Amino acid sequence: MTTTLTSHRPRPPAQPVTLRARRLPAYAAPAIAVAALLLAAGIVYGADLGGPVLVVVVGALLYLAGLFAAANAVEGRRSARNRTWSALIHSAFVLAVLPLASVVWTLFSKGTERLDGNFFGTSMNNIGARDANGGAYHAIIGTLEQVGIATLITVPLGVLCAIYVVEYGRGRFAFAIRFFVDVMTGIPSIVTGLFVLAFWVLIVSPWFNDGRPGFSGFAAALALSVLMLPTVVRSTEEMLRLVPAPLREGAYALGVPKWKTILRVVVPTALPGIVTGIMLAIARAAGETAPVLLVAGGGAAINFNPFENNQSSLALFVYQQAGEASKYSPARAWTAALTLVVLVLVLTIAAKLLARRNRLAR
Repeated sequence: MTTTLTSHRPRPPAQPVTLRARRLPAYAAPAIAVAALLLAAGIVYGADLGGPVLVVVVGALLYLAGLFAAANAVEGRRSARNRTWSALIHSAFVLAVLPLASVVWTLFSKGTERLDGNFFGTSMNNIGARDANGGAYHAIIGTLEQVGIATLITVPLGVLCAIYVVEYGRGRFAFAIRFFVDVMTGIPSIVTGLFVLAFWVLIVSPWFNDGRPGFSGFAAALALSVLMLPTVVRSTEEMLRLVPAPLREGAYALGVPKWKTILRVVVPTALPGIVTGIMLAIARAAGETAPVLLVAGGGAAINFNPFENNQSSLALFVYQQAGEASKYSPARAWTAALTLVVLVLVLTIAAKLLARRNRLAR
């Protein structure tokens, strides 16, 4: 009887299984970016090819190439492609933010020179080229009145038009409304100014002005309302279409009439988006110069009556001061531009807060 002895050798310990792949260290991307900028600066300035803009462009290209090569060597091709596309997306975001940041910085750096009581409390009446004083009080009054009247005209008309197109419109009439609204979206502002000039100033206003045509802030408001209308209609229409159909169907199932469903359910649900579209239209109207110049005429004196005599606006004030042959005019123009931006920003924030409050209260 033979007995076979088998030796049992100890097995080596098993290596722990990990699902973590190799990754670039956190400092790799910033280090590659710095190296790419330094290399780009050396190439551009060494060969005398251009300035800092070209350095940034060449540095961005070198950064993308270096990031892809490093990620491909450490993490693999799939992760390298993902990192490269992520870097492209972030670069696009930076390119979009840089002009905005530049505009904001320029406005605040140059527009604060005349932020004083004289600028906001006086007009340009009897102000000469050598006078350092003079302000935009008359232009602020004109902007508020013209944009306010245009908003009162446009918002009800635009919202009701959008409600009809979405809730009731069928057939050729609704198609015609959509078509003409799209056409109006691309009309230049000077064309609307010429239209109001030919219709209101030259034909209608003589009936109320002893047979003489007259400029007025109301004529400017009519021109601005023509520019605002397509924006309000299209934005309101899109917001109403986003309201879920079950909300309407639930109201109909409870026996609520269609008009009350639109008033109490559909419009409040779409209100934040509608307010956003209205504020975009207001911002565009507040920045228009050509219609105000054509039908309101501008002016250096304060005019509280929008239905008589010439009236100015902030956008027109900026245009006029930018062309004045005075060393004090550029400061007035920059401060007026900053005032216009802040005014639109304040109105937008107030409207957003009001819309949010109404939505939370429902």
